[in-house]
Amino acid sequence: IMNFLRRRLSDSSFMSNLPNGYMTDLQRPDPAAPPPPTATSPSHQPAQQPQQAQPSSSSSSSGFFSSFSSISSITNVVKQTAASAAGFVEQSATSPSLSKKFKILLVIDEPQHEWAKVFRGKKVLGDYDIKVEQAEFSEVNLISHSNGTCIVDMQVIRSGTKVVRSFRPDFVLVRQHAFSMAQNEDFKNLIIGLQYAGVPSVNSLDSIYNLCEKPWAFSQLINNQKRLGSERIPLIDQTFYPNYKDMITSPSFPVVVKIGHAHSGMGKVKVDNVSDFQDIASVVAITQTYCTTEPFIDAKYDIRVQKIGVDYKAYMRTSISGNWKSNTGSAMLEQVAMTDKYKLWVDTCSEIFGGLDICAVKAICGKDGNDYITEVVGSSMQLIGDHQAEDRQLISEVVLAKMSQALATRSSSASRSPARSPQGQKPTTQPKPQPQGSPSPAPGKPKELPPKPAPPAKPIPPLRRNSKPQLQPKPQTPPPPKTSPKLQPAAQAAAPTQASDTASVPAPAQVQSPARANQSPPNVQSPAKAKPQAKPASPSQNPEPDPDEAASQSLTNAFSAFSDSSFFRGVSSTGGDGQDEVKAETIRNLRKSFASLFSD
Repeated sequence: IMNFLRRRLSDSSFMSNLPNGYMTDLQRPDPAAPPPPTATSPSHQPAQQPQQAQPSSSSSSSGFFSSFSSISSITNVVKQTAASAAGFVEQSATSPSLSKKFKILLVIDEPQHEWAKVFRGKKVLGDYDIKVEQAEFSEVNLISHSNGTCIVDMQVIRSGTKVVRSFRPDFVLVRQHAFSMAQNEDFKNLIIGLQYAGVPSVNSLDSIYNLCEKPWAFSQLINNQKRLGSERIPLIDQTFYPNYKDMITSPSFPVVVKIGHAHSGMGKVKVDNVSDFQDIASVVAITQTYCTTEPFIDAKYDIRVQKIGVDYKAYMRTSISGNWKSNTGSAMLEQVAMTDKYKLWVDTCSEIFGGLDICAVKAICGKDGNDYITEVVGSSMQLIGDHQAEDRQLISEVVLAKMSQALATRSSSASRSPARSPQGQKPTTQPKPQPQGSPSPAPGKPKELPPKPAPPAKPIPPLRRNSKPQLQPKPQTPPPPKTSPKLQPAAQAAAPTQASDTASVPAPAQVQSPARANQSPPNVQSPAKAKPQAKPASPSQNPEPDPDEAASQSLTNAFSAFSDSSFFRGVSSTGGDGQDEVKAETIRNLRKSFASLFSD
């Protein structure tokens, strides 16, 4: 409310449109004291009281604005305090740069790596900004639905302030290990939740889940070695024990025992004899997990070959402290040339689990001059060397490419789904096939037209002079005469003796083939009444011209006003071509009967 009043009162157009004198006391400063009245008559004293009240109103208005400004300042302080308490002050610097169109990128990484700076100013799908939400696995929880909706709840601590977020990620970049036995941190359930909702990610959620067990990943390297040979893919000899009960076979010593799935050298023990091996077996029994054994390699240095998109780098790490673990204690790291051998290693290992966009291969170069590949790491690999900033930019380019591809595929699939529905619809009206042997209707006209009742063209003449009034049809409201398209071919085949009738009577009402003239119409007249009518008029006979021909013709014209459909409404409408012929035949018989009566 305060912001609205502040905007409205500071708007010059709003104030200029007010009526004269309206709220002018709020727009001008405190007025001076009014001059004393010129007249001192008692009649003017009541008029002075409102003038004395003006300074008080002005002072109240100034007090109103002073309190208004104080309230505004207090409101701003409260807003800043609430924002800082909710953790939104952190995003105050980045929120103005974001447009209304943006996509949310969830980055799983440690807080010291600020990915929001890496993706600042970059867009996806042309005009969508990228809003980065970064947290560690331990700070994230989520709910996924089968319809593809994933709601992520994030609670992080930034500069001593607790930040709470709830959002729907459009893409995920995983830069942390999803599973580690050493720290008792198992976040595979979050990977399952993201996969449940189908959230795209780098690397793929399938590969991230499969890399949560090192022996499972090593089995894929064994398959590559079998395919390419041990010379091109030199894996270290390894033995897998599902549990401590199987650790009864004594390997050749010294060996390195790796317990469970751990990182950064944790869970690795060098064993020199059988008794130590039995002690390690008892430790494995407590951990209730698997373990692997490898022959101890006296190493000169370690090799790490990494691949980020299409960029390759190789590093050599040499231990200075003399520890057999090159990643423990002091070590010297330097970048070495990328050889074809190293490139083959990382390219082959990047093909496992459907493909790894970000991966690294670790190997040991022994003093015997041989190389031994020990493991492969996915997108959670640590960045080392002097080119970490460059590597983060390379990772961002991979994310942008994969994110654009995933969002474009999603939008195209969403746009195709409604477009298929009209194609699947069938037309509601289709022309029916014409039966063979029946006259085909005229092109562009339906087979049967619904009746359209309308006033007759001319009234029906009375038939009282007829000697047989029982033959008079029941009075009905006849529609205007219409031409039945089915009987047109029959009209062309009629006898020439009926040409005089067709000149004055519509063809469908009187023309009929001789072969069908003997048929009697159903449900029109009783058989007793129909038989006398059929005797004087046969299909092969033509009435002789007589003086009553004009009267017969006029009666025939009047009777022809009855259409087939309106006259025989009482007849079942479910018939086909046969009923139309029956209707026309009945009309013909009736006409000839009337003509024969007048000819007599």
